[in-house]
Amino acid sequence: MSVKSKGINAERELIHKFWSENIPAVRVAGSGSSKYPSPDILAGNGFRRLAIEAKTTKENKKYLTKEEINDLKKFSELFGAEPWVAVKFKGVEWLFLPISEIVETKKCFLVDAETAKRKGILFEELMKDF
Repeated sequence: MSVKSKGINAERELIHKFWSENIPAVRVAGSGSSKYPSPDILAGNGFRRLAIEAKTTKENKKYLTKEEINDLKKFSELFGAEPWVAVKFKGVEWLFLPISEIVETKKCFLVDAETAKRKGILFEELMKDF
């Protein structure tokens, strides 16, 4: 299975999780390949909107480009959504982090498994505010 297919499957998994809680969600096809900023997933109801960049990895660290995070911020501001990064490390459930908790390095942004476990929240916790 290609890296792209794994990413698409991970995004679809999240879509199903949102819909299982009666929270409408869609995968934004072409996110990251359009000239316009767009997240991987949009989810929300009439009161709350989430723009999510979703990542999965077998490693203990996940790197995100500055462009990915900047596009997520820009889209969220324009759309009126909360920007979140969802990361699934091997053997760990999805963890959701606000972009304020993503570490910026000189070249990129970094999410490591230990920080994500400490500062991130599980899907069930994210649902409490809906």
